[in-house]
Amino acid sequence: MAEHIIGIGGERSISEISQLAELELSRAEGHPKKIKVRSENYEILAERTDYNVPFKVFSLRVRLDEAGLKALKELVPSLPKHYTLTEDDGWHTLHWEVPSDKEAETQEESKKIAAAIRLPEVWRVQGTDFRIEPVSIQLLFQAMVQYKASDVHLFPGSPPVFRVDNKTQESKIMGPLSAHQIRTVIRDITSDKYWEEFERDFQTSFNYHQAGLGYARVSAFVKNGAPHCTFRFLPEKIPSFEELHVPAETMVQLGRLHHGLVLITGMTGSGKSTSMAALVDWINSNKSVHILCIENPIEYVHSNKRAIVAQRSTGADVRNFFDAVTGALRHDPDVIVIGEMRDPDTIRAAINAAATGHLVISTLHSNTASEVVNRIVSFFDPVERDLVKLQLRDCVRCVMCQRLVPRIGGGRVPALEFLFNDIKPITDAIIAGNTDAIRIGMQQTVSHSFLFEDYLFKLYKKKVITLEDAREFATDVSVLDQMLMGTYSVPRLDSIKAAH
Repeated sequence: MAEHIIGIGGERSISEISQLAELELSRAEGHPKKIKVRSENYEILAERTDYNVPFKVFSLRVRLDEAGLKALKELVPSLPKHYTLTEDDGWHTLHWEVPSDKEAETQEESKKIAAAIRLPEVWRVQGTDFRIEPVSIQLLFQAMVQYKASDVHLFPGSPPVFRVDNKTQESKIMGPLSAHQIRTVIRDITSDKYWEEFERDFQTSFNYHQAGLGYARVSAFVKNGAPHCTFRFLPEKIPSFEELHVPAETMVQLGRLHHGLVLITGMTGSGKSTSMAALVDWINSNKSVHILCIENPIEYVHSNKRAIVAQRSTGADVRNFFDAVTGALRHDPDVIVIGEMRDPDTIRAAINAAATGHLVISTLHSNTASEVVNRIVSFFDPVERDLVKLQLRDCVRCVMCQRLVPRIGGGRVPALEFLFNDIKPITDAIIAGNTDAIRIGMQQTVSHSFLFEDYLFKLYKKKVITLEDAREFATDVSVLDQMLMGTYSVPRLDSIKAAH
């Protein structure tokens, strides 16, 4: 039973101290039925019959000096009959139970008691009788499916919180949870390896399967001494391009590539992993190849179709991304899928794999496609950067960037930006590391590339999204406004020189 120290102030009533103590406990351990609040020579015990009602039974144990004891004894006769004062081994205990129809009066009496004996300012708080009933994982998954939630968060003092259309909302499928319940959930769904990691490092991440409902990428960690568990929902059936509302023709074009580097980028929560899974699933369904996936942890689970799919989890099947990617070249892969390019060694190994005739697909955090080159280059020391730009010029085939935009009528739809390395102005801009020049090259009609603004404009014209959202999610609102007014013109190539 953990002990929490809180400064409450000496002018609070007994009931106020109990309420503030419960608030402190609820953040770390959940709501208790019983609390003990103590300081030197003072102890408050508060009890209730259920978690959603006020505390009803109180005991104040004190060891007072002569003046304080005199003040308390003089006060007691003026209190109602349900207040009783007893003495045991130098301790005086004032006990009372709040009548259901006398709550307001009891608050005033509680203040009089606190004023008479001058309570301390700092207290040590403990709670008992927290919720211990098991949490149904199946119910959580069913709720995620019903709400079309991307995530659910479990933390003490709150019912499950679901993320729906990127907005968090509480659910009444179960009451506020306790730390005990959440730790039990984590222990129940983890292997010994990941539980030991959680106990040692105060965080862990792994994949969990609820048969018939879906998978989840689970992240468990400790915050302010309290456990927090997040489920990222992943359906058992990998969505198609049409179901994701991404252009199937363009995605199929990527799936048909035989070598080079394809990057799916965006900010956290933009759907990168789902788009990558859909692309891998198309290759799996249409090409007789060996696909080697390296993830941490494994998210979408692929079964063999036309292709052979081998999924490796770093930390469980291989030590790290770098070892997995460098070792992959000996495993006869045609396609190498890297969950995320997150460090120079992994990026270097991915580029080398793409340069040696493999198709490499990975994700990267980025806000636009045009800034990806400099984002990758920034991982390296200055002395290496020119070489990295040369390698990117030769191996990058496409950078796809996405943002999820609120859809009219509910839900979200991806807005996309594609950078194809298919014309010399883009190739030259990549080697120069010139983001502005890359963006100008993307707007040339001879390239298959297109900007967010172009995609947002089409979504708005089809009445899929509102104008306000189109403007909010545009990279350059002035470009979108020109498209709306019909005055947009493709930048001249000689303006690239000005961008240098």
